[in-house]
Amino acid sequence: MKAVVLEKQGIIKVRDVPDPPAPGSGELLIAPHTVGICGSDLHYYLHGRVGKYVVQKPMIIGHEASGTVLEVGPGVKGFRVGDKVAMEPGIPDMNSKASKLGLYNIDPSVRFFATPPVDGCLCEKIVHPAAFTYKLPENMSYAEGALLEPLSVGMWSATKARIKPGDTGAVIGAGTIGLMTAASAMAGGCARVLVSDSSRVKLNLAAQIPGIIPVDINHDSLLDRVMDETDGWGADRVFEASGNLNAYQELWKLGAPGNTTVIVGIPAEGIVPMDITEVQARETRIENVFRYANVYQKSIDLVSAGKINLTPFISRTYRMDQAQEAFDRAAQGHQEDVKIQIELPDFKEAADNAQPGAQEPGDES
Repeated sequence: MKAVVLEKQGIIKVRDVPDPPAPGSGELLIAPHTVGICGSDLHYYLHGRVGKYVVQKPMIIGHEASGTVLEVGPGVKGFRVGDKVAMEPGIPDMNSKASKLGLYNIDPSVRFFATPPVDGCLCEKIVHPAAFTYKLPENMSYAEGALLEPLSVGMWSATKARIKPGDTGAVIGAGTIGLMTAASAMAGGCARVLVSDSSRVKLNLAAQIPGIIPVDINHDSLLDRVMDETDGWGADRVFEASGNLNAYQELWKLGAPGNTTVIVGIPAEGIVPMDITEVQARETRIENVFRYANVYQKSIDLVSAGKINLTPFISRTYRMDQAQEAFDRAAQGHQEDVKIQIELPDFKEAADNAQPGAQEPGDES
C-alpha cells in the first residue's frame, strides 16, 4: 500500500510500505479518507522532534483521521464494513493503572499515531482498535471527522474548566486549538467567550462562532476588553491556547476571583513566568490538558446536532501525491490557514472493494 512517509527532517515522500495484517480480536481494518496536518506533525517535519520524541527512522505521518471500515475483526460488535468512522489516535494499555483510573490519555505506555517510534495513519489501510473508533452520522463529512481530534482537545479543555451556564470565558490564541476551545466553551454553557490573536483572518473565523467576541491584540488589550465586558470582575474560565511565553504576562490577571485557568498550549520552553500573588489573590484553580479522554463521542454528538460548525475551519485540501506541498504550505504559517487536510486518492477504490454490511458471524448488533 502507499503511505506518506517522513523520510527525515524536511523530506516527505509517498512510497510503498507493507500492508497491515488482518485485524485481530477487537480490531478493525480501516481505509483512511481524510487526514489533517497538526502542529506536532509540523514539528516532526521541520525539526525532527517534539520534546523527547525524536524521529530516528522513516515514519508514516498523520494522526487526525477519518475513514471507512474495510474489515471487522473477531469479537467486534457495533461495526459493519462500509461504516464511516473517525479514529481516536491514542491507544493506551487498558490494563495500566492510568487507564483503570480513567486517565488513559496520560498512560505512560500510550501508543499515539505518528509519535516516534509509532507510525501514523496517512496511508491506505490501517488496523485500529474498535474501542477507539467512532461511527460518524450521515450528516457529518469525512473532513469534519478528521477535525474531531483537535476538537476533542478543545472539548477536554472545556471539561477541565468545569464551565457553568452563563460563564464568561477568555481564550488566548485563535489557532486551531484556540478556536476549538472557544467553540467547546460556548457549547459547554459560556454566555460569551473573548478570543485574542494578532491575525485578523483567524479572528474573523472566530467571530463566526455565535457568542464569540474577537480581540485584535494589535490594537486592543484582552485584559481591558475582559474587564469592560465583566464590569471589572474578570473571566470565569480562562484558556491559554497560544503556547506563547508572552501570553503569561497577562494570563494571571484575566481571571475573576475563584476562576479556573486552563493551560492548553504547549510552549517551546517548558518554563513560563507566573505571578503567584495574582494567582493567590484570586484563588485561581489551575488546570492543564494533555490530549483528551472520553470526549470523542460527545464531540461527534455536538457537531451532528449543529451545536459546533467545523466546516469554516477547513482551509485547504490536498491530494495524497501533494503531501510535500501540503506540509510546505502548513509550515509557511499563512494567516488565512487554520486546518490543512490531505485526502487519500485510492480511498474510493478500497471502499468500493469492501462489502457493505459484512460483519463477524454471531454479531447481531
